[in-house]
Amino acid sequence: MQTSAALGRIQPSATLAMTSRVLDLKRQGIDVIGLGAGEPDFDTPDFVKDAAIEAIRAGKTKYTNVDGTAELKEAIVAKFRRDNELSYEASQISVNVGGKHTLFNAMVATIDPGDEVIVPAPYWVSYPDVVQFAGGTPVFVAAGPEQNYKLSPEQLEAAITPKTKWLILNSPSNPTGAAYSWAELRALGAVLERHPHVWIFADDMYEHITYGDFKFYTIAQACPNLLERTLTVNGCSKAYAMTGWRIGFAGGAQWLIKAMAKLQSQSTSNPCSIAQAAATAALSGDQSFLKERAAAFQKRRDLVVGMLNEIEGMTCPTPEGAFYVYPEFAGLIGKTTPKGQTIETDEAMIGYFLDEARVAAVHGAAFGLSPAMRISYATSDDVLREACSRIQDACAALK
Repeated sequence: MQTSAALGRIQPSATLAMTSRVLDLKRQGIDVIGLGAGEPDFDTPDFVKDAAIEAIRAGKTKYTNVDGTAELKEAIVAKFRRDNELSYEASQISVNVGGKHTLFNAMVATIDPGDEVIVPAPYWVSYPDVVQFAGGTPVFVAAGPEQNYKLSPEQLEAAITPKTKWLILNSPSNPTGAAYSWAELRALGAVLERHPHVWIFADDMYEHITYGDFKFYTIAQACPNLLERTLTVNGCSKAYAMTGWRIGFAGGAQWLIKAMAKLQSQSTSNPCSIAQAAATAALSGDQSFLKERAAAFQKRRDLVVGMLNEIEGMTCPTPEGAFYVYPEFAGLIGKTTPKGQTIETDEAMIGYFLDEARVAAVHGAAFGLSPAMRISYATSDDVLREACSRIQDACAALK
């Protein structure tokens, strides 16, 4: 018995691997600061927990419709109308076991061998692997710090071929926090309107975590002509601090939603019934706490960006959203550690930070653009200040 060829086309998640390594070190009593996990440190709101408890007491512990309860789908329809000015019917809504599951369903349900998917880099680690598992070919387009980690219309035009099936557009981005403005989305949309065979996977998971005067728009909102070929993807994990509840969702063409449901019927079946009740409450309840949490994240962002930019050889752009920064450090590659090791890659740099500074981040190569690293600032100000101080000292020790 051997593993399948499809399994051989993917790699374990680098972000989850780093999280596991940090947990192992902490179990050994080692003082390590983990900045690799992509989840908020805030707790799930009490009114969401209460809805889940009530659902248990009410006996809502049975199977539901494969791709979501009627109540949750209606709450999602209302959310898209309220937040994004998008009109969907319940039959155009898919509820999945987290955003990663939404991605998996959409790609596996639509991709054939030879199909291409445009993936701007840096990218969330699962995008290319899921595309490859489905038999497709990811087409990477590098968007570096000089363009604030955003895909340009010219780059998009050059990447499209007759084989292109999807563009994956993540805003605000994991791993960079970069987010596209209305004007930037319109410019990309103008290119996509010239290529009607290309569909758009709009990953809006960090929609409610944006900063300052930046206003979030999803691409189907900015470019209504693209609505029919856009899968608008979101979830409860990030904004509502519900990572463990595993609820993602999407709105899109009815045929695509049915195809995703068909696949889901033979894999996970329905998402957890209790989590669906909680998600219904989250999307339908008081949303005011979202701005309070975004303000807390903004303060942390400013702290981390400021301290990292004090390091000679490191540049940290200021992100518009999410809770990540993606500093590049080409100026540190080639330097030598106090133990005589030459830092030749960003993976080696991350290993140095973990071994010597006891700070864990994720190397840029995992996200498709080096030399850099992803730092999650979803933790307290004090912890972030200490972590950045350790990184500063470790970099100062390089020769």
